[in-house]
Amino acid sequence: VAAPAPLLALAVALRALNCVLVRTSFVPDEYWQSLEVAHRMLFVILNINNYGYLTWEWANRLRGYSYPLIFASIYKALQLLGKDDVQLLIWVPRLAQAVLAAFADVKLYSLVQHLENAETAKCVFFCQLCSWFTWYSCTRTLTNTMETILSIFALSYYPIKGSKMGNSCKYLALVALAIVIRPTAVILWMPLVFSHFLQEQRKADLILQNCIPVGLVTVGTSLIIDRVFFGEWVLVQLNFLKFNVLRNLGTFYGSHPWHWYFTQGLPVILGAHLPFFIHGCVLAPKRYRVFLVAVIWTVVVYSTLSHKEFRFIYPVLPFCMFFCGYSLKHLKAWKKSAASFLLLSNALPALYTGLIHQRGTLDVMSHIQQLCHNSEQSQAFVFIMMPCHSTPFYSHVHCPLKMRFLQCPPDLTGNENYTDEADVFYSNPLGWLSKEFYNDTLLPSHLILFNVLEQEISPFLALRGYEKTATVFHTHVPQGRVGSHISVYRRKAEMNR
Repeated sequence: VAAPAPLLALAVALRALNCVLVRTSFVPDEYWQSLEVAHRMLFVILNINNYGYLTWEWANRLRGYSYPLIFASIYKALQLLGKDDVQLLIWVPRLAQAVLAAFADVKLYSLVQHLENAETAKCVFFCQLCSWFTWYSCTRTLTNTMETILSIFALSYYPIKGSKMGNSCKYLALVALAIVIRPTAVILWMPLVFSHFLQEQRKADLILQNCIPVGLVTVGTSLIIDRVFFGEWVLVQLNFLKFNVLRNLGTFYGSHPWHWYFTQGLPVILGAHLPFFIHGCVLAPKRYRVFLVAVIWTVVVYSTLSHKEFRFIYPVLPFCMFFCGYSLKHLKAWKKSAASFLLLSNALPALYTGLIHQRGTLDVMSHIQQLCHNSEQSQAFVFIMMPCHSTPFYSHVHCPLKMRFLQCPPDLTGNENYTDEADVFYSNPLGWLSKEFYNDTLLPSHLILFNVLEQEISPFLALRGYEKTATVFHTHVPQGRVGSHISVYRRKAEMNR
């Protein structure tokens, strides 16, 4: 069932608006595992400029170049057109992600229209469009976002009972692509592929004509791309699963109780959709049970891992929207009131998290960008004294400025007394600064820090001649090392000489 063109135009327009209305940072990975890598791929590996940065995951071959290659291609196109302006480098990848998200929204509509009817499809489409967490995440350059988009595309070709749109080769290829980009996609698709295998009459044909060829092509392509950029043969997907699942080293970045996804994770990302989801699960016909099994299975498997984040279960959200839409359609007389409630209750968190909460770490980049147009660029040295990876880096500056931030790689050697640079710094900021910058010639020209640190390091700032040049709002809910505002300090000109 082809979706009408006006629906696609509406989805693209809404997701483009969505993109413009998301000006906050979510997690470091949206830059450090995509745009920073893409920027370095293009401007370092192609020897255009000698700057860029890769995190420890790349040194340890935990990430693949397939996803960043998309953005590196966008950067290359902009460069060939002579339009590699920093603002375009920031916004074009996000707009590309927004367009893909719009196509995924329409694919979801088409699938439900095919399986049910136009009315149910409209209800699912509405639920998908007004989901606050989808609004918050779908235009970000995160591997989780691409995993979610590819999962919707794959779902539209999944051979569920009664579907004539089912195409084993297409859906398996899209699942394989999702696994290449983010290996944890295998968790969500395990029950769905297993269910398909059980109901398939010609099991040998499915394996020999679909699974094996699709697997060989996608894994082979991923291997070749990584061989080109790493300079050696490496299966990053295996390394990623070993690190995150078998060794559970993600706990270095925090751990949560086993029930967190059930008591906080899923209820928060569903928001006001939660009662509709539960109602839809009760109402939906038996043939859709496999979708619910996929959601529960994914949340259960992720619950066994200590390190938990909202974005990890983002790919189950479109499956949940299917049940929410089913619920909304069956509310009959209450449908308009329920739709108004969903729209209003999602608009507030969507706009607040998209426009206000955690915006400072992106806003402060414009202060750093100004140094690129300054005659003192060659002398400038920016030190970002914040929890590591708080801000983007060269992808949002796009000039070979000298920059540094506090490092925080986990210990992969098994040293029990290991402490990363950021923790060492925060244990005694004043002592660390005095030791690190014992000589005036080593001092940064600019310091970027959260306001919670100012009081503690004020003697250093005064002694070394730093003056505050800007204060940038970041969040209404400062926590620990993260302050409500970001301060920009510049070393006085006479002190620089």
